[in-house]
Amino acid sequence: MSPGAENGRWRARILVGGSLLATLALIGVYLAAGGASYTPEKTQDPCNPRPWSNPQSLGEIADQFSVSALDGAACQLGVSRETMARALASTAARERFAKRYGIDDAKLTKAIRAGLLRAIDDSENAGALSPLIGAPLRATVENIPLDQAIELVKNAKSAFSNLQNFLGPAGALIEEFLP
Repeated sequence: MSPGAENGRWRARILVGGSLLATLALIGVYLAAGGASYTPEKTQDPCNPRPWSNPQSLGEIADQFSVSALDGAACQLGVSRETMARALASTAARERFAKRYGIDDAKLTKAIRAGLLRAIDDSENAGALSPLIGAPLRATVENIPLDQAIELVKNAKSAFSNLQNFLGPAGALIEEFLP
């Protein structure tokens, strides 16, 4: 065997050995930093109310409204808010969710309406929505079809913006009812 080939083998062995040492060092650092005891953060109970920030616009109210509505629906069905959000992402996701949890459209409709009603209550309690707006919104939610209720939960900002556009100059009057 030539001396060049022998040198190449030694270099390869040193490279492999160095890689193994680097891997072991990385594992050691990971374990020292607490990597062996990692547990995912527990999700918040959707039945516990979340504090509302001080919203300054209909868009900010809509964001918090959607979170509250998801919490309310999730609480009714005994699942996490994250599970509920994934279930409402698409028709196929909703069907998988319904099959997995044994929930029919009537039960899902009831839960989503309850979530929307909770969101209205939460927004009124936070002073983010006037009872003058909450009362007709509550009446609408109690009769809204499932697909429209889901759309309101998923995209409250669009619905609130459409309401603001529909009201035109009267929208300024509604803004006066905001804190």
